[in-house]
Amino acid sequence: MSTSPKPLNVLFLCTHNSARSILAEALLNAMGAGRFKAYSAGSSPRENQKPNPLGLQVLQKAGIPTDGLHSKSWDVFATPDAPQMDLIITVCDDAAGEVCPIWPGHPATAHWGYPDPSQGNAPDAEKLEAFRKTMHQMRRRLDLLINLPASKLESALLQTTARDLARS
Repeated sequence: MSTSPKPLNVLFLCTHNSARSILAEALLNAMGAGRFKAYSAGSSPRENQKPNPLGLQVLQKAGIPTDGLHSKSWDVFATPDAPQMDLIITVCDDAAGEVCPIWPGHPATAHWGYPDPSQGNAPDAEKLEAFRKTMHQMRRRLDLLINLPASKLESALLQTTARDLARS
């Protein structure tokens, strides 16, 4: 009887954990077919922060489950009892420039920057379109990640592989 390999744990980070990191978490969990387990967090979520409703709307319209998505601090994943991450990806430039916690297990890291679809005073229809575009950009990059051969996902190569995908 063979056992399936342990999924690769991926943590997506953004400042508030309300838009881009939430989109990436939901997408990878839906696309990863059990090979990946995605999480998201923010460096400084606001008090009572919730996922952006426009982001949730875009995910739901695309058929991506949104149950269980919630905003949280990255401190949740820096504790000894937290799931050990294999890869941590910042998805906003602000979080990429911040001093991150020391992550248990010293996971690979990469930065995949996306503009903030919720930023500015544009009407909701324009922001909704920005969320849709961001989701599709993420989906293309995540599709490349999930279709990599297992050898490219081994811990020794994961850092280089994930950083190379930032150029895709």
